[in-house]
Parts: sequence; structure tokens; C-alpha cells
Amino acid sequence: MMSTRLMLEGLTDLENPSGRHGAVPVTVAFGDGIGPEIMKASLKVLIRAGANIAIEPIDIGERLYLSGNTSGIGPEAWDSLRRTRVFYKAPITTPQGGGYKSLNVTVRKTLGLFANVRPCVAYQPFIATKHPGMDVVIIRENEEDLYAGIEHRQTDEVYQCLKLISRPGCEKIVRYAFEYARAHGRRKVTCFTKDNIMKMTDGLFHTVFDEIAADYPGIENEHWIVDIGAAKLADTPQAFDVIVMPNLYGDVLSDVAAQIAGSVGLAPSANIGEQCAMFEAIHGSAPRRAGQDVANPSGLLLAGVMMLAHIGQTEVARRVHNAWLKTIEDGIHTYDVFKEGVSKQKVGTAAFAEAVIERLDHTPKTLRSVAPGAASKPFAVPQARPKKPAKKELVGIDVFVHATKPVDELARDMQAATNELFALTMITNRGVKVWPDGLPETFCTDHWRCRYLARPSKQFNKAMIVELLKNLTYTGVDFIKTEHLYNFDGEPGFSLGQGQ
Repeated sequence: MMSTRLMLEGLTDLENPSGRHGAVPVTVAFGDGIGPEIMKASLKVLIRAGANIAIEPIDIGERLYLSGNTSGIGPEAWDSLRRTRVFYKAPITTPQGGGYKSLNVTVRKTLGLFANVRPCVAYQPFIATKHPGMDVVIIRENEEDLYAGIEHRQTDEVYQCLKLISRPGCEKIVRYAFEYARAHGRRKVTCFTKDNIMKMTDGLFHTVFDEIAADYPGIENEHWIVDIGAAKLADTPQAFDVIVMPNLYGDVLSDVAAQIAGSVGLAPSANIGEQCAMFEAIHGSAPRRAGQDVANPSGLLLAGVMMLAHIGQTEVARRVHNAWLKTIEDGIHTYDVFKEGVSKQKVGTAAFAEAVIERLDHTPKTLRSVAPGAASKPFAVPQARPKKPAKKELVGIDVFVHATKPVDELARDMQAATNELFALTMITNRGVKVWPDGLPETFCTDHWRCRYLARPSKQFNKAMIVELLKNLTYTGVDFIKTEHLYNFDGEPGFSLGQGQ
């Protein structure tokens, strides 16, 4: 594998790419698969356009993974990122299996890059699309939700992944969405959640959205349940402008939106935090296309445009963006978007970059050009506002159990551990209430949730939990996990069982 130093040397024909006065330091990763080709092409365009950046190359990704580094990034790379605070990253390959963690998720969470911004724009009639007027920006929460990556195998049959949603996380991403809309002259912000099912986690996201929307009376706001919202996005994307979502929904639907706009290969991505920012294409490393000079560098190049705007080099960003639009408009396309009768010339990675460079002083005629001075208004990265702590009261405990016996037998074992202070009130299986008064048709696995609450007029405390678990141990119950049940300001901080 060619080192990043050698890749950088391939740019020495450009005018002093790392030593001009006032150059902004940028950490650059050339990536894996098609990464080195599209990064070299993109950097060439940016520098020819006048980008004043000092490139700090780092090694990350597949080579580090295979050398035994399960995170795919080493101390030298972290030092560079913390020094430059700007990361321009080509796609990397995460090896299958072996416990390797996603490098993207690691970087986003470690550096606090909480906002993922993905513009999804149609370029009709030059790029095929069913939605010619589509211009949607998806803003995805980037740090929490199921992407916390906290998973456990708990029984022979059941695995668990924890969905973590925090109020500060919701506040930051929702306020960022509204600030982004205001800075870019957008008219509406839409929230997608599934709070009809996940009433506490997604419910919190929706609640915070409604609270923050009230601070922006000049911007329309609305909420959709994510399934019907996704259907509407795929069918009528012009109904949306800016969409803000929790992590998983945003990850999935930004790819969907990019593809229905024209191609995932054209879509850029910015990851914004209070201290640092990362810019990348949303597509992967496509190792099957590596080394063939066929990959489309557009997504990474447009991410570079977002990076230039972020570091204040807006005029260079405008030149590159208009030149790229003109190249697309002139029908000079890579294989992935080439279409007979529309496209005029099929080119490879390097030739596409040269075509953009040739048009650096041109603007498109049909596609909407970026006008001088059209940069968005700068805005501060939002922070969460401190809240007064709620009054927290312990009222019970859920004990999760690994067992294969019938539920009535399990209930007898669990009741044997109770006393005059607390009682077994419910058993669920995969969230469905199966005791008391369960239905025989309900399919059950070997994973049970057994809920204990304080008896009427009694108060629950942690000493009772110790007593309960000691009694269950004597009874021979294989308990595998517990969750304390709290009321917050008198409101239950836990869900009911389905059917309860």
C-alpha cells in the first residue's frame, strides 16, 4: 500500500501546496480502496482553485487495523487532528469481523462532532433523477442513539443493543438544525422520530424539537413519524427543506435521499463539533474499483467545498463549486452517472478533476450557480443549556433473567424472593407482558424482564435491591442484568410492558 507521504508527493507539481503564508493547517487522510485516487484528484482541484491550506497527511484505516490496532487510528493521527481541528478524510475500509470498531464513529464521538450535515441536491437534466427540484439538507445527530455501540449477548437466544438519547445531545443537534436553516435562508425544519413506539428516547427528541422550535418563529417547523416521513421523502422530497433526525434514521435516510437525488457518489458530508470538523464523502471505499481510475471524486470534492467554506475561504469554495457544476452541465461524467444521450464524455477520476480545473473561471448556465458573496451567515456551534435536576425517586427494579422454564414456574421462583416491602408485578418477554394474565399465543425466548415495585405505602431503597438479588441467588435464578426504576419529578422514568 502506498504511504500517504508518497501520495502527497504526487501533488508536488502544484504551486507550493503546504507552505504559503497564512495557510490553514488541514489533516488529510488518503484512505483505502478508491480513497487515494479521489483524494489526490480533489486536492488538486482545491489547490488549483487557490485553496490556502497546509496539508498534514496521516495514516489511518485498513493498514492500521490489520497491524493490530482495532480502532484504525494511532496517537500521531490524534495529535494532528487536535492540532489542526480540520479533517479532510477519504473513505476507509473497516475489515469484517475481528472486533474492529468503525473509525468514522470513533472520530466523530471522540472529537465531539455532533452534527452531520448532508446536502442532497438534484442536478436535472444532467444527472438522472425522478425529483428534479430536490434540494434537501439532512442534519443527523452524530454521537448517540444506537451508535453508542453498547451491545451484549445476554442469553443463548437474545442479544441487546442500548439506545441512548440525551437531552444535551437533542438540544445541540436540534438547535444546530434551526441555526443552519436561518444561516442558509432555509424556510422549514422537519423532525423525524418514532416516538409512537419509543416514547421515552424518541419522545425526548421530539419534545426538545418542539421546545427549541418556539425560539425560531420565522422558520416553519413540523414533525413526522419516521416511517411515513421516509415514504414522503422518497416520493415527494420537495415537501422538505431541512430534516433533523436521531443518528440511525439520519444515517439510513441521508443515503436514501442522496440516491434518489441522483447518486450517493455525488453527496458530501460535514461533521461539525464545537472544537473540530471533519469533511468526507458519504460513500464507502469501494475496494473493487480501486486502482482503476474510474471512481467519481465528486462527493469528496464537494466535501472539500464545505471545508473551504468552514475555514473562511468562501470565494475559493464558490469557484470550485461553480466549476464542478459547469463540468456536470457540460456532460463530462464518470461511469457511475454517465448516461447515453445526456452525457457527452465518459472520463476517469483524474480526467474529471482536470475538467473541473479547466472550468474554474466558468459558471453553469442551466444549473443554479453560486453567486459571489453567497456564503451562509456564520453562526456559533450550539451548546446545551443546563437544566435544574429533577427530583429522583427509586420505586423499583427490573431484573432480567435467563430461563427456559414456563412463565408460571418462573413467576413462582421470582415471587419466592419477595417480602412484605416489595412485590413482583409483571414479567415480560421481548417487551410483551406474559405474566400475569399472559396469552398462550405469545412466542417467548429465554430472556425475561421481571419487574418488582414497592408495595403500597412502602418505599423502595437500594438495600431492598441487595436483599432481592441475594434471595434470587439462593433460589437459583440466573439473573443477568438489572435496571433501577425511578420517578423523576413524580413521573415514571420507565416504560410499561406491551399489553400492560
